[in-house]
Amino acid sequence: MLLAIDCGNTNTVFAIWDGDTFISEWRTATEWQRTADQYYVWLSSLMKFQEIEADITDVIVSSTVPRVVFNLRVFADRYFNTRPMVVGKAGCALPAEPRVDEGTQVGPDRLVNTAGAFDRHGGDLVVVDFGTATTFDVVADDGAYVGGVIAPGVNLSLEALHMAAAALPHVDITKPQKVVGTNTVACMQSGVFWGYIGLVREICARIKAERGAAMKVIATGGLAPLFQQSEALFDAFEDDLTIHGLTVIHAYNKGMS
Repeated sequence: MLLAIDCGNTNTVFAIWDGDTFISEWRTATEWQRTADQYYVWLSSLMKFQEIEADITDVIVSSTVPRVVFNLRVFADRYFNTRPMVVGKAGCALPAEPRVDEGTQVGPDRLVNTAGAFDRHGGDLVVVDFGTATTFDVVADDGAYVGGVIAPGVNLSLEALHMAAAALPHVDITKPQKVVGTNTVACMQSGVFWGYIGLVREICARIKAERGAAMKVIATGGLAPLFQQSEALFDAFEDDLTIHGLTVIHAYNKGMS
């Protein structure tokens, strides 16, 4: 079985894939100090609690936090006797190589999202990922990542308002009842919510115009359904896109061996 690990700036997801479906999935805070032994104690305890018995033979990792990769490599080697595939590193090929400026290092999460989205929806896509940053990944008709856009994440924007302006409180993002707020919290929520609606719509429109093609917009990330509920911004929402992309890349590499 395959253990797929998606390490983001905020959270890390572990999922076990049996070849047909995900048996289970767990999420933990990303902490670069966490050792291989700590990862195993955490994961094995959860598996035991859920009475999951899985013979893990393969591990694949996507990490936007370089410092965690070493301990995840040790974790895979020590407890599953396997050398993990690491997206973006030697030994882990991509179904389609990215076409970007020479010397540019594309984030592993963007490569994985590209592979997962192309597998499910074909080419000519814009993948919008609502993570710590809000990213827009452009997928060509052959499945290659060909560039994109990076904007501040929704929660990052709210945190910046709170940190930079002493009078502004920390608020949670939600759809406001009306555009014009009549209190500070409502004003902040309206600015962020409708601001991101406009940001997503405008950036996607400009990408489509620049590419000169009809493109599907695929959303992923926890906040995507919030923005979709009021405006038809996306053609599809995939809550497991990154983890699915890891299984696609793993299968591609296994097919090459």
